[in-house]
Amino acid sequence: MRPQELRDLDDKKIAEQIATARKEIFGLRFQQATGELENTSTLRTARRDLARALTIARQRGIDVDGIR
Repeated sequence: MRPQELRDLDDKKIAEQIATARKEIFGLRFQQATGELENTSTLRTARRDLARALTIARQRGIDVDGIR
């Protein structure tokens, strides 16, 4: 997701985006460990999306540490 799209979301939606991104990264890491992940660039993209969402959440002061 683009940074501007994330900035347009409200706080609750950003928290949901972070939770979804964490689950996606977990699934991709599991696929990579078992050798099922064909396109490894999706893992990098997912990590960057999570980092963008976390950055915006921290700028706004949203508590996302409790979201796992």
